[in-house]
Amino acid sequence: MAKVVVHRTSGRLEKGTTVDFRPDKETFHLNLESGEVSTVSIDEDVKAIFFVKDLVGNPDYRRAYEDAVPGGGQKVEVRFNDGEVVVGFATGYSPQRRGWFLIPADSSSNNLRIYAVSSAVENVRMLN
Repeated sequence: MAKVVVHRTSGRLEKGTTVDFRPDKETFHLNLESGEVSTVSIDEDVKAIFFVKDLVGNPDYRRAYEDAVPGGGQKVEVRFNDGEVVVGFATGYSPQRRGWFLIPADSSSNNLRIYAVSSAVENVRMLN
């Protein structure tokens, strides 16, 4: 069971767990912290799905990047439409896809991997 935080383009967050997220499917089920189950459609309303270590996060977190993540792919800087910037490693990035996975360059962050929804991404810059 994966712990996830769904970031909406409106800024709203939904936290919970899922067992059926697949990037080739249009929907998945999110078991919310309240105990309810929500069906999430991966559409223009979803910015990204963050697969996390825990649902609380770390308010004292300080960003630090690594130069390589084993098997992580190409290092990229992703700028979302809302201005948030994430640096990580992508395999199989294509703006024509509905979305793609990014492994954060900062292994000390709460994020294990991020599914970025292409419609919510302003720019992707390849880094060395």
